[in-house]
Amino acid sequence: MRKLFFSLAMLAMIIGCKDETKTETQPTAVSTTAGSTEKPPAEFADPKYVEIGKKLMQHMESGNIKEYSEAFADNAVYQWSAGDSLAGKKAIADYWADRRNNVIDKIDMSNDIWVPLQINTPQQGPDRKGVWLLGWTKVNVKYKNGKELVFWTHTDYHFDSQDKIDRAVQYIDRAPINAALGVK
Repeated sequence: MRKLFFSLAMLAMIIGCKDETKTETQPTAVSTTAGSTEKPPAEFADPKYVEIGKKLMQHMESGNIKEYSEAFADNAVYQWSAGDSLAGKKAIADYWADRRNNVIDKIDMSNDIWVPLQINTPQQGPDRKGVWLLGWTKVNVKYKNGKELVFWTHTDYHFDSQDKIDRAVQYIDRAPINAALGVK
């Protein structure tokens, strides 16, 4: 799945860097046999998903975990690159509420990059069809113990048919965070 997201992110960056002086438009379908068309394996999704990502960031920064968790489906799964995970909207809300109230004093997120993608045909393995929002964010955090860190995080959000997040995958190096918090 990581290969899929890396490939899609690279594709999005290449497309984003195209020569803007050209007047060509990107096709939304791939021509196959005489007169038939099919959707490409992946294409850009509605920009409304970028706004959802930005609101998630704002709610996390302000500590408004009630609003943050409203973006998640009841059966959502939140997992980290290390393999640990949370299952269910309540577990996600409880985890982040505890983190924001008892561990994190202040968090600022900046330099965010968002790429909304519609996956029409999964390429391999367990990847899912549907809308994904890929997000990269610089995080400046001050913990209640006085330690401060700056790091980048990459989070992939998958949306269900009601535009609720049913899967979040966060790629982050938790070693410096654990060191700052004295966790072994």
